[in-house]
Amino acid sequence: MTAAAIKSRIRAAAPAAGLVVFILAFWQFFVTWREVPRWLLPSPLDIAAAFVDSADLMGYHIPVTLLVMAAGFTISLLLGTTVATVCHLFGPVRRAVYPLLVTSQSVPFIIIAPLLVIWFGFGLAPKLVLVTLVCAFPITVTFLEGLRSADHEALDLLRSMGASRWDQFRLVQLPPALAALAAGAKIAATYAVIGALIAEWLGASRGLGVFLIRSMNSFRADRALAAIVIVILIALTAWATIELLTRWAMPWRAHL
Repeated sequence: MTAAAIKSRIRAAAPAAGLVVFILAFWQFFVTWREVPRWLLPSPLDIAAAFVDSADLMGYHIPVTLLVMAAGFTISLLLGTTVATVCHLFGPVRRAVYPLLVTSQSVPFIIIAPLLVIWFGFGLAPKLVLVTLVCAFPITVTFLEGLRSADHEALDLLRSMGASRWDQFRLVQLPPALAALAAGAKIAATYAVIGALIAEWLGASRGLGVFLIRSMNSFRADRALAAIVIVILIALTAWATIELLTRWAMPWRAHL
């Protein structure tokens, strides 16, 4: 990356960074000025102190959340792309499955989660199922729509040349589908964090969700907000990782 590109990115990020600094400064000023109790609204400095005090404890919980998040996301990626491909290749399957996919999103996952604990117990299985359910929908829908958005003129050309269905899929339908999948995967990665937290709230002994609930129950708002900051950082890191992988796998998209 050239120096000019680095400067351009710094200039692009400067407004957002400035807004964050302003919010934190005003937050600190307001809490100090109004003498707001720490248990009600801790200041940014209190939250930073909670990071230091709870570093070892959060380090104990974070790996579990990352494991649930990564495993559930991977399963949903494999499941979503498979279902989307089958739905694309077989019209009757798409007409049967697609309405069920849409309907599944009308049921709040916070309601399904307790049932998963009843069905699968308090182990890893219900957490993986919940994260998979949360993440599979955006992956499936975006990949399927990407497959269906292929250039029809290019498909007609390949058919006239006697290309096989596999060649049509590989050369014309798959490239736009991968670009759409990247967008769906970034959405799903942020959902994975939420799914992992919900699963841990309902039955777990370790994880950021457990740490967050215990902090709130003990009126440690500083620790709770510190955990929320960690959750945000995890989601942003997951999003950025997928963005970097997309740029590496499809470098031409960086110039679009």
